[in-house]
Amino acid sequence: MTFGRIQKAGSHVAVITITSLLMIWGGLLGFITYTNSVSHAAQAELHPVDITEWTVPWEGTRPRDPFVATDRRVWFVGQAGDYLAVLDPQTGTFRQYPLDPGTGPHNLIVDPEGFVWYAGNRTAHIGKLNPSTGRIVKYPMPNASAMDPHTLVFGEPGTIWFTVQHGNYIGRLTMNSGSVLLTPLLSQNARPYGIVVDEAKVPWFTEFGTNKLGTVNPQTNSVQEISLPRPEVRPRRLAITSDGGVWYVDYAGGYFGRFNPQTATVKEWPAPSNEDSRPYGIAVDDRDRIWFVETGVLPNRLIGFDTQTEQVISMTAIKSGGGTVRHMFYHQTTQTVWFGTDANTIARVILP
Repeated sequence: MTFGRIQKAGSHVAVITITSLLMIWGGLLGFITYTNSVSHAAQAELHPVDITEWTVPWEGTRPRDPFVATDRRVWFVGQAGDYLAVLDPQTGTFRQYPLDPGTGPHNLIVDPEGFVWYAGNRTAHIGKLNPSTGRIVKYPMPNASAMDPHTLVFGEPGTIWFTVQHGNYIGRLTMNSGSVLLTPLLSQNARPYGIVVDEAKVPWFTEFGTNKLGTVNPQTNSVQEISLPRPEVRPRRLAITSDGGVWYVDYAGGYFGRFNPQTATVKEWPAPSNEDSRPYGIAVDDRDRIWFVETGVLPNRLIGFDTQTEQVISMTAIKSGGGTVRHMFYHQTTQTVWFGTDANTIARVILP
């Protein structure tokens, strides 16, 4: 696949504080609902990669958002089972750390000291687990409307950035003090979703309720929103290549695209399964290849795309079916990509 289209993106900037929440203006976009229908058509493979799946022993718990720690064990959340857990890929053994009922953990990250930070999506807090003791410290959201911390990412040293989807905030947590700063977005019902940081540790995020990407200046806390050219785009997750290109998946339309911050241009490509694709989880490796999963086809399919040649280089069916792959993690040391599936598995991709 070599074709794509380039268009100019729109942009506006504002500095917002909590006290100015009532002054936010934006499009009156409602929450978007998508069907769960999938295409069962036979899917071709192209240079398939090696995918290993471990079945999680706690059935129907939606294991998701794995993160490889410094000891190479793999942590993940059980969103529907209210737990954190760790997999040892060498032995295939699992250990569970239960959370309070109704926590709804959505995502986690592990710091270099081994502490596990998770988003309490249904209980308005970010938690910190000490795996050695099992002790959990909770950091509540300072605003009642920030009810659903969503996705976390490490920023500059000592900082965690996160999205609050239905609360419509970008948050910043100072790890030493536990203080939380919330920045509301310009667009109403923006639904900030995926979040990553670039090489300068500047956060970028998607607005799943709009056709926009966003970024925050860590020094001034100013928010910039970038309108993608197609109004119907619904960007869900994103990744950043070494040249600063911001790559996103359009869950609604079956596209993936690149925003160039230097030229403010956007180029898009249709995913291999086109409108049936429902691309969701995405990661980028150290060769600037992006990997994303088509969740609208069954079995779900992992797609590899070389951003230098602008060619699809791999298509691999997920043997368990996948169901949905929501988030992906690239581990440079082992040259692997990890993800969880709604088929109750944790998966490892060995990159070629």
